[in-house]
Amino acid sequence: MNIGNNVQIANHVKIQNNVSIYEGVELEDYVFCGPSMVFTNVKIPRSEFPQKGKKYYVKTLVKKSASIGANATILCGVTIGRYAFIGSGAMVTKDVPAHALIIGNPGKVKGWVDKKGEQLSFDDANISNCGKYRIENDILVLNNSK
Repeated sequence: MNIGNNVQIANHVKIQNNVSIYEGVELEDYVFCGPSMVFTNVKIPRSEFPQKGKKYYVKTLVKKSASIGANATILCGVTIGRYAFIGSGAMVTKDVPAHALIIGNPGKVKGWVDKKGEQLSFDDANISNCGKYRIENDILVLNNSK
């Protein structure tokens, strides 16, 4: 495990073996970091022209209860939303909405998960099988009609 200087790790965060968390990363409460996943902190790394110090590091935020699978890579500068689920081996290159299920390289939204990480299914009106959520403008929101 490698945890850089000035990393912010909140309460009840689970960091598995072989994880690298570099300066500029903030993990909110209950984040899960799977084995061998990695964060980056510099947009254009060059060995010949080292970029060291806070002014070069780009902030990455992982919000409450997000899970990041084994061997996933999170590029710097993104925000991963609350309860999002990043699949094993995914490459996250842009912001992730809350409750999104991200798979692939580059990572894409392949579905939605509830607070416990269970994948949701939806009816023709975009209401989740549990009735608690709906999809509105490609974002998962609480279903106020429930």
